[in-house]
Amino acid sequence: MRTHERVLAQIEAGLSAGKWSIGERLPAERALAEELGVSRPSVREAIRILEAMGIVRTAVGSGPSAGATLIDRPAAGLGAAVRLHVASGTLPVSDVVRTRVLLEAGAVRDAAARATDDAALARAGAHVEAMADPALDAAAFLEHDQEFHIELARLGGNQLVEAILSGMRAAVASYVTAGAEAVQEWPRTAARLCAEHRAILDAVTRHDGDEAERLMREHIEGFYRETGLGER
Repeated sequence: MRTHERVLAQIEAGLSAGKWSIGERLPAERALAEELGVSRPSVREAIRILEAMGIVRTAVGSGPSAGATLIDRPAAGLGAAVRLHVASGTLPVSDVVRTRVLLEAGAVRDAAARATDDAALARAGAHVEAMADPALDAAAFLEHDQEFHIELARLGGNQLVEAILSGMRAAVASYVTAGAEAVQEWPRTAARLCAEHRAILDAVTRHDGDEAERLMREHIEGFYRETGLGER
């Protein structure tokens, strides 16, 4: 195990033991190096990795805001990892789609069981209404599309599922944008997608988990098939 990995392991152990909590600053670089018995460059490398993972936020200089502060943004690290693997070609789009189906189908079923947050339902509905505007360009449509799906995942109440889906957002946007460019008649496809969104939201609002799950599966898989992305 390399030195910075030992630093990460020791910081993880400290977090698990409750030594530090969210919102607190980690000890200064010099203090951590002395406490852990490693070099300052090793501590610095470990902190950079933690920042990329969304575990800490760093600020230079001196004063109360300087140093590494513990935060909790799991989607940051997940998003970066998924984007890089998709870009490298090691993570097929088909795997992203299957993962979406597995996570979102379960999330929307949970959302239907918990659909008591009127404000969240209203936000999801607002995105559907925005997508119904025929003058909306594809980029704006897809932005509302993603916000709608994340809002439903949030309604499901599973923070880890929400974080994973949020982290996958860039990867999903990449293949969905490519798919939108591939269809011959985008306005017709957009109208169909909007109708599907409305039906999913209606099933959630009626607490019909079976229907919501079925519609979500068909929605995600149907777009993937229509665009021909699976044939590339």
